[in-house]
Amino acid sequence: MMKRICKFIADYMGVLVLAGAVVALLRPEWFSSIKPTIINPFLGIIMFGMGMALRMEDFRIVFSRPRDILIGCAAQFTIMPLLAWALSRAFNLDEALAIGVMLVGCCPGGTASNVITFLAKGDLALSVGMTATSTILAPVLTPLLVWLLAGKTVDVDVVGMLLSILWVVILPIVAGLTVKWLWPKASEQVKEYLPAVSSLAIAFIVLVIISANAAKLQLGGMIIIAVVILHNICGLGLGYLIGRLLHLPAEKRKAISIEVGMQNSGLASSLATIHFASYPMASIPGAIFSVWHNISGAIVARIYARSKKDG
Repeated sequence: MMKRICKFIADYMGVLVLAGAVVALLRPEWFSSIKPTIINPFLGIIMFGMGMALRMEDFRIVFSRPRDILIGCAAQFTIMPLLAWALSRAFNLDEALAIGVMLVGCCPGGTASNVITFLAKGDLALSVGMTATSTILAPVLTPLLVWLLAGKTVDVDVVGMLLSILWVVILPIVAGLTVKWLWPKASEQVKEYLPAVSSLAIAFIVLVIISANAAKLQLGGMIIIAVVILHNICGLGLGYLIGRLLHLPAEKRKAISIEVGMQNSGLASSLATIHFASYPMASIPGAIFSVWHNISGAIVARIYARSKKDG
């Protein structure tokens, strides 16, 4: 029964996240006692689960197929940051929202992308390899890119952001890998429950962020929602286009598309809360992205899964 419940939660993660967001927006007072600082522990739980789900074979792809990983990660850390900057300018977003959008764009790929790639019948090994590699690169590239894109208008704490990513992302992943190595049988037994735990953690993070900023979101929400949707859709489309221009097989194009378009938006919201506390709205784009990319991911997975092998 517990496994069925966990499978149901994981399968309907997008619905769960959306429901949490709606409740938080309509009844923010129910969650007023929850402080945004609680985001980091829950993000650590998600990353710990990712560490326990990874295998050594997932890392070998970095060395066995370096060209594919290089193409994917180069697309990840160029397309999404530049799209974030361009959309912030095009929609003339205020400083706080622009920072939030750029934080989303500069973060590594999200863990949900692996599930979506599997459902889309894409190259799952490439997706996992890209997620792992972009996450490892994030402590250096994310702060650097944010500084390059937003450093002229705001004070970006590059070193502090690097340390935050190491603490909130890398350390929990290493802890998860260590636990799996030390207790492989026990880790295998709890493996089926991890997607549900991560789904609940993501839903809770979104709920906390939106409830804390519900009033401001209701005032200027439509513009930032439009920007987030465009950011995600353009990322998915351009990721697929790059794979097509490089004549990659359909499975690889799907994986790169999904990996580029789906960001670790929970990390973006966490970094906004810690390092841009004077810009409360900076955490909103990450929360909206967390809701939307799970919806768009489910739609894209269905489209890709039904597309022709050479399409």
